[in-house]
Amino acid sequence: MSEKNHPGEAHSPRDSFAKMMNRPVEGSSEAKILLVDDKQELLTSLYHLVTLYGYDADQALGGEAALQALADNSYDVVLLDLIMPGVSGHDILDYAARQKLKCKIIVVSGDSSFSGVKHALHCGAFDFVKKPYEAAELIATMETALRQVRLENQAAEMEGKLKESEELHRFIVNSSPDLVYMLDRNGCFTFINDRIQGMLGFTRDELLGKHFSELIEEEDLDAMNNLFNERRTGGRAVRNVEIRLKSNSRDRAGLVRSPSVWSELTAMGIYADNNERTRENFVGTYGTARDISQRKQAEEMINFQAYHDLLTHLPNRALLKDRLSLAITHARRNKRKLAAMFLDLDRFKLVNDTLGHSMGDRLLKAVANRLQSCLRKGDTLSRFGGDEFTLLLPEVRTRDDVVVIAEKILDRLSEPFVIDGHELFVGASIGISMYPEAGESGEALIQNADIAMYHVKGRGKNGYQFFSEEMNHQFSSRLNLERELRNGLIQGEFEVYYQPQVSLQSGSITGVEALVRWRHGRRGMVEPREFLPLAEETGLIMQIDEFVQQQAFHDVAAWRR
Repeated sequence: MSEKNHPGEAHSPRDSFAKMMNRPVEGSSEAKILLVDDKQELLTSLYHLVTLYGYDADQALGGEAALQALADNSYDVVLLDLIMPGVSGHDILDYAARQKLKCKIIVVSGDSSFSGVKHALHCGAFDFVKKPYEAAELIATMETALRQVRLENQAAEMEGKLKESEELHRFIVNSSPDLVYMLDRNGCFTFINDRIQGMLGFTRDELLGKHFSELIEEEDLDAMNNLFNERRTGGRAVRNVEIRLKSNSRDRAGLVRSPSVWSELTAMGIYADNNERTRENFVGTYGTARDISQRKQAEEMINFQAYHDLLTHLPNRALLKDRLSLAITHARRNKRKLAAMFLDLDRFKLVNDTLGHSMGDRLLKAVANRLQSCLRKGDTLSRFGGDEFTLLLPEVRTRDDVVVIAEKILDRLSEPFVIDGHELFVGASIGISMYPEAGESGEALIQNADIAMYHVKGRGKNGYQFFSEEMNHQFSSRLNLERELRNGLIQGEFEVYYQPQVSLQSGSITGVEALVRWRHGRRGMVEPREFLPLAEETGLIMQIDEFVQQQAFHDVAAWRR
């Protein structure tokens, strides 16, 4: 596909990619990236792609070289092939887990089976990209990992600065960045430093003589009652306990910025005689409170990103897995049913390829919003990856309950999406598995719903299908045919036949049409209608096309000679 620029303009591929992703090109020379593959040509191709987008990278040919590179250097992101002789990608994932490496590992593999993806993610992979990959998808996944690394580094740096600051300024009073206070034996403020106004918006005079409960949220009062006015000393005293304090800080319009501020509390009892720590000698409490709002926001952001899809903000696979596990436990205990749906969008790839990934992302957000409008309270909608979504429907009584939701989803998605003047249409193929008939574990339910979804695809898309046991046999047969198809390409079982094209006027042959045939070693001649649809679905059609072209060129050359 070619790209035309206006006169006087020059756009690099990375400029185009950045424009497509609706963000500016960022410097990337500081990122440390390792590329791992056991095939030199694939490794070189991946290196050229990464450098094309402005990144530098180290290359490791095979698993042993990758282990050595990880032992000698520190990396931010590793692009890892999974299936390698000797030291495999799984071995490298295990090594990274044992060594507690902080790098984000993105598996780039042709093994896109449910079990393969599940195992890679279980072993600590950050994400999974299927071969053959799209350059934009791979780079976007890599940059998501780099952003995650930067965010975690910033959070760690922030945490370190907070600890250093705490050690340096713990006992500084009015000039301290911490709130410093003293309570009498009844829990009333006898001293509070000037930090109170900047941190919580109160003046010292507003709180002196008042009980400490004036600063505690009502729902936290019972838990904080014996912490804020601590009586213990030494190692038993309160240290670095996270609490919420009421805030009266206001903006220029006079509105309260936030009703509460997350703080880290340290407190200890004060006695008239440290050798006689009795009730009678108890004078009051000394304590400090540090504003940790930024740290809590960073932790919440990291936690959100760990369990949510960054594009749609829907729960991701990890959060779905937790909720599905809890739902199964609840259903088993109460002898109830639940349903899992696997939803794949129809015609989304056409929109993505025609109008670009930015439009595709906006369409995915719009689809997610419509899907959420179809769910009941307590249902979970998750983005499984790409244009695939999963739905958890707990507390269903019969299949009819699920059918109502499935039909509602298909009806809502049948309406056009209007984005930037483009009227876009997508449908959905929905596979449904019921607990406990279709499986008693979360993995089984998702996998069987996925199988049912492929049956919808096979019969024309835009519909729904419940999983049944006979589908397992059909799915297994499909996997066997795919494996034999791959082996047939390797073992040279494909042949090219030529069908003449005859002129009706002269009766002479004017050309030929090249047709591929598969002569299976055991089954004999396999019908094209049996293997060509599978070849198109799995991407093997590209290899078949290449074989037919090479053979045809070879034969034409021989005929001419």
